[in-house]
Amino acid sequence: MPSSQNRVKHSLGTRLFAYLQTMRPANIVTAFADILAGFAVAGGVIAFQDGISAYPDGLVWLLLATFGLYGGGVVFNDYFDAELDARERPERPIPSGRASRTGVGILGVLLFFFGWSAAFQVNAYSLVLAVLITAGSLVYDRLAKHSTLWGPLLMGLLRGWNLLLGCSIVPIAMLMEWYLPFIPIAYIASITLISQGEVHGGSRKSGLSSLGLIILVTGALIVLGLHSSYEFMVAVPFVILFAAAVFPPFLKAALNPNPTFIRQAVKRGVVCLILLNSALAAGFGGFFLGLFVAMLLPLSAGLAKIFAVT
Repeated sequence: MPSSQNRVKHSLGTRLFAYLQTMRPANIVTAFADILAGFAVAGGVIAFQDGISAYPDGLVWLLLATFGLYGGGVVFNDYFDAELDARERPERPIPSGRASRTGVGILGVLLFFFGWSAAFQVNAYSLVLAVLITAGSLVYDRLAKHSTLWGPLLMGLLRGWNLLLGCSIVPIAMLMEWYLPFIPIAYIASITLISQGEVHGGSRKSGLSSLGLIILVTGALIVLGLHSSYEFMVAVPFVILFAAAVFPPFLKAALNPNPTFIRQAVKRGVVCLILLNSALAAGFGGFFLGLFVAMLLPLSAGLAKIFAVT
């Protein structure tokens, strides 16, 4: 029989894993891609190549900031949904008893404070965005997520702000490229819209609307070729890869909106945010930055096999 010490170690490991599950590690990797794309949009790559040493340090702080902010946001998703999950998803950490609701709340608060502290190391604009992301995350988790209209819009806005957080390393870039967050806003809105049917099934109307938003996003990546700083021909391989990866599961879920197909589409949609960001990073920062961002995809996909993305 195992010793009491081994049982304690096993119990501790199980609980730590449960708290880690609430952070959605695969999703956090996609948030890193937001920051890298924003960094490219702001011209951080060019500045770094010109020998401005402050940029790599600032980039590291922003990656740490989004780790805390995104992690805190998804942790509070489980915190606020504990009673609903007890009925619909009893296998989740809180209803299964592997994590306490109080402990999850404390973890979320600590992650938010960590995100604010990291953002403050960059500049005041980064801190303001970090606070906005925190407030928006809590409003989404507590009030908006079950709204067909406000849930998708707010979640998309949060990812748009995360892209701007990457841009904040060069504050003027946030003003010059103010329209770019509408691309992740539309994309995340499409995922959030279709995800509302992942438990009981959805409707063709929602599925087709979600697919339409993805077509709009792909078109926006093409139209960006008119931007003087965006090299579309460099981004083309990443745009094609993004479209080829995300269209099939969303089309399947739109035509047959049962929970299984919807969950598959949501899972693919979340990790393919990395490919969307790789197209932006390549166009604004060069092929190799786009490739580096795209290489986050297997990491996120691997984590998605271990940790749920929704």
